[in-house]
Amino acid sequence: MHTPIYVWSYMTMQLRHAILGLLDLAPQSGYDLGRAFARSVAHFWHADQSQIYRTLDRLESEGAIATETIAQQGKPDRRVHSLTDAGRTELTEWLQAPIDDLKPKEPFLARLFFAAPLGVDGILALLDEREEQVRAALDQLQALPAASGDLGAVLRMATREAGIRQGESELAWLEATRASVTAVGGER
Repeated sequence: MHTPIYVWSYMTMQLRHAILGLLDLAPQSGYDLGRAFARSVAHFWHADQSQIYRTLDRLESEGAIATETIAQQGKPDRRVHSLTDAGRTELTEWLQAPIDDLKPKEPFLARLFFAAPLGVDGILALLDEREEQVRAALDQLQALPAASGDLGAVLRMATREAGIRQGESELAWLEATRASVTAVGGER
């Protein structure tokens, strides 16, 4: 048994918690986890493949997950990860911990806050770029298949709906901001 070096009382959301949660749904390889992030939680938690693999290595060394190596013909061996009792305990403790304080970090809003030196055309271009990003994210969320049946599916659909509503709200805000910028600075 490994001795976890994780400090259990520190329950701020970390990538490890998202991975533990996805592994609680089903054992998966690192590649599968990357796809699961893109298909399910990317609208509220981003992780690239290298972050996922580094975190899997840490979780395994701490005993939170177990890894089974499955030999494949003509391909590299497949490493499938699953939760251990220690990993399930950590996930449960994180789920039951008090919710983190809101400490937003939104790079786009920081740029917009200081964007006056760009002039009206530069600001409108920034708003246009953000609108494209939001529309692409909305398209991705709306393309996710609807799930129903169990409590987990209901909660996953609730987070999808939150992402859709936030995206729609941001589009309306972008349009209002664009109108305000244009009213103050004139047309492009």
